Amino acid sequence: MSVLPTLATYAIWLICLVATIGVITRPFKLPEAVWAVTGAALLLLFGLMPVSDAWAAVLKGGDVYLFLIGMMLLSEIAREQGLFDWVAEHAVRLANGSTSRLFALVFGVGIVVTTFLSNDATAVVLTPAVYAAAKRAKADPLPMLFACALVANAASFVLPISNPANLVLYGGAMPSLGAWMASFALPSLLSIGVTFLILRWVERERLAGKCETLVETSTLSPGGKIALGGIVATAVVLIVASAKGLDLGLPTCIAGIATMVAICIGRRRSPVETLRSVSWAVLPLVAGLFVLVEALASTGVIAMLARWLADGAAGSPTTTAGVAGTILAFGSNLMNNLPAGLIASTTLQQAHVPQIVTDGLLIGVDLGPNLSITGSLATILWLTAIRREGEDVGFWRFLKVGAVVMPPALFAALGARLLIG
Repeated sequence: MSVLPTLATYAIWLICLVATIGVITRPFKLPEAVWAVTGAALLLLFGLMPVSDAWAAVLKGGDVYLFLIGMMLLSEIAREQGLFDWVAEHAVRLANGSTSRLFALVFGVGIVVTTFLSNDATAVVLTPAVYAAAKRAKADPLPMLFACALVANAASFVLPISNPANLVLYGGAMPSLGAWMASFALPSLLSIGVTFLILRWVERERLAGKCETLVETSTLSPGGKIALGGIVATAVVLIVASAKGLDLGLPTCIAGIATMVAICIGRRRSPVETLRSVSWAVLPLVAGLFVLVEALASTGVIAMLARWLADGAAGSPTTTAGVAGTILAFGSNLMNNLPAGLIASTTLQQAHVPQIVTDGLLIGVDLGPNLSITGSLATILWLTAIRREGEDVGFWRFLKVGAVVMPPALFAALGARLLIG
């Protein structure tokens, strides 16, 4: 091999590493998208990646972009129309003065939203409502916000639609709903249960004591009813689309746009204010990550991983599933689970391994990101949502919680899947 390809490979690895570190640590408080896009731009500037390959990589994320646009529109519409405040009022009343009960309610709602709308919906739709509920109850919002972040990943393999990473990992070979439940019902139950119990224990001091019980309850406005209807309709559309094996991005985007248009027509207002309030920076962040992964693939890393996975699965599929799932779970925190899922999916296409290995990787890519704040796109969206509310959680603050909560949940879920066989 010539020197130039070797130097080019090292350069690609270095740029991808620095860009990833930038996304994780946000030096100079620059947004995550700046680092991902800069890394992608450097690959092009130094001729390490053809423009055509970079553009093809960006286009691979088309369904993800559409999905995110729809969810972000729904979230912003719900916030504007007071749906979050209305949900918060009723949550506080149901808590009946118990902070721990409010925490359990938040976690339970997070399971439902993640299961039927995806973990990204929990991050962008539920999180603002939870923050509003905590403020109304005069309770510490952080335990409730952590519940949103962690349940978004812990419950993300209950159904195929619970996490876009599931669709990425399986590609066109998605199991039937019956086969899916047979493989993931017990692992999901353990993932959710262990996450709840350990997070409840970690936050026990913050959850001690009482919260407000008497709050004024308002009637949901017509715009709020439209927003609620749009969210429910989106859930139905996603379930139907998933059952038919269709992409989820376009239906979600159409649902978000239709909801926004319905409210604008009903209230005779322009959509400009809503569009300005959406956190559009998430889209270039995802696009940049797709380009970085494509560059890594060009260095032969994925071919090497496929050989290792195929050799391991030929010897012991169960052991390989456990080891590979664990490695991917922790590795997802080094580069975000979306590109990690893309790498895993491409690796699986080349390796041709038994179903149990694929399932182990899926649990790892879904649940592993609960370790750190940049482990998944859902957690990054969650961070964006709480920053808008005036809260912030740094990398090390999240890691202190994630390091206690994630590994036991991961090993419980993986162990259950391996026992099923």
